[in-house]
Amino acid sequence: MRTHYEYRHLVTLADTNLVGNVYFTNYLAWQGVCREHFLAQHAPSVVGRLTRDFALVTVSCSCEFFSELFAMDQVSIRMTLDSVVANRITMNFDYYRLNLDPAQLVARGTQTIACMTRQAGQLMPADIPDELASALSGYASGGPPREHVATASA
Repeated sequence: MRTHYEYRHLVTLADTNLVGNVYFTNYLAWQGVCREHFLAQHAPSVVGRLTRDFALVTVSCSCEFFSELFAMDQVSIRMTLDSVVANRITMNFDYYRLNLDPAQLVARGTQTIACMTRQAGQLMPADIPDELASALSGYASGGPPREHVATASA
């Protein structure tokens, strides 16, 4: 069974467009929010380094849409580790509408980030910090069963 880190979000009118559904860029923003909640909970020293010498650079992201979300929908964004290659980490994101029973898969995305260091005004490839590698290992296919839920604060 694949484990996941979960971030829950209540869709507000601010998340929607003129048509009334969630604006597509919000799905990508929620990937970042989910990833940052994960970092804050499981790799706080990495977060501390982000203001100094370290950078997590998004090199690609995507999202496929299967159904629309609307204001007041409760959405679960579930992040899993897809792969780690050199200094790059690829994560998958499944978006579920929780208002329905069973929950409905409404979108699926992926994001690849690269670990970099700042040196003389340039970004250079860096090893994945041990704390981050250790935290991610529990969310890989076949990892120990773990599930964490983060919710948005108002």
